[in-house]
Amino acid sequence: MPEFSIFALGVVLLTASLVAIVSRRLRMPYTVGLVIAGIALALLPNAVELPLTRDLIFDALLPPLIFEAALHLKWHDFRRELPLTATLAFPGVVIAAAVVASGMHFLIGWGWIGAALFGVLIAATDPVSVIASFRELNVERRLSRLVETESLLNDGAAAVGFALLLAIAAGGAITPTALLGSLIWTVAGGVVMGLLVAGVLLIVAGRIDDHLVEITLTTIAAYGSFLLAEHLQMSGVLASLSAGLLVGNFGMMRSIAETSRGHVMAFWEYAAFLANSIVFILIGSQEAHQHLAFVAKAAAAAILLVLAGRALAIYPLCAVFSRSTLRIGSRYQHVLVWGGLRGALALALALALPADIPEREELIAVVFAVVAFSIFVQGLTMPWLIRRLRLSASLPEQHETHTS
Repeated sequence: MPEFSIFALGVVLLTASLVAIVSRRLRMPYTVGLVIAGIALALLPNAVELPLTRDLIFDALLPPLIFEAALHLKWHDFRRELPLTATLAFPGVVIAAAVVASGMHFLIGWGWIGAALFGVLIAATDPVSVIASFRELNVERRLSRLVETESLLNDGAAAVGFALLLAIAAGGAITPTALLGSLIWTVAGGVVMGLLVAGVLLIVAGRIDDHLVEITLTTIAAYGSFLLAEHLQMSGVLASLSAGLLVGNFGMMRSIAETSRGHVMAFWEYAAFLANSIVFILIGSQEAHQHLAFVAKAAAAAILLVLAGRALAIYPLCAVFSRSTLRIGSRYQHVLVWGGLRGALALALALALPADIPEREELIAVVFAVVAFSIFVQGLTMPWLIRRLRLSASLPEQHETHTS
């Protein structure tokens, strides 16, 4: 597999800049424009090769995306919504994965291991396009917070589930006790690792007043927590999430100098922009080379099953909270279902599938099809859905907590 060259990076940066300008003028979701641009680049004569690998997404691009998103989460809001978002994320991933896995096994004939791995990895959601639409339409704050928080926890749950299934697929004798121990090590270990790495670096940051050094320390927190957790077979996603929460809440108030906070936040805003630009252009470039016609039946079934699994995860679990202070109305639930776009993590996990999975090549092609559908169909129709449901903060009926 060729490496991602400096020249290719230059092409991606120039393309991302042009797409940002054009997308804003056309009022088109930025991520959709990036994917289209990636497809166009791949179809040009003597096109620059833009390789998409598991390591590039998982080790280079995912940590800043997760860390930056967590950096903006307020602990008070996160903690208050945690019973709801954790329920939607963890049991929700199990429900969605079970629906998809069962459907792909019985309808398409995939083996249980391949179908289960596909079900778990495709449950990972990516709210980038949705959140961008929310900001443009001034969507009510709680809805935006729910979508982003649930997606971050959802990604962690999917990554954990995928790792456990890979251990089973490798032939390991997994007893219920061993499975529980592995789950605790992966989840709790990831959270503790993120807090530990970020905590140590914040102690150092509290003793200096240099925004360049403080930016560097937060970069170490994002990547160091992720990579160290993964090395110890913990959840890197949850490690970066907890590190970002600690830096964004405690660190910004206590450790990072007041004169440096603006610089730190601006750096991470750019880092997320850069990572997203690379990811979605690479998705487009790879979409152009996918032979989707050969997996049309499996792709169509997968798209329908993914939507059904998401609906069966969101609506019943939200009903559990219908009589609590965390209740959310049906309009918010519709957005959570339709806003469950797929992106970087799903592709990274798919590309990480072992070569001995019989359905591997077909599975990867189907993942690309589902990602393309979510970006082009769900992503492009999200602004229409928000207007249709009257969820813009500029419109009446903003307080969805009390309405349906």
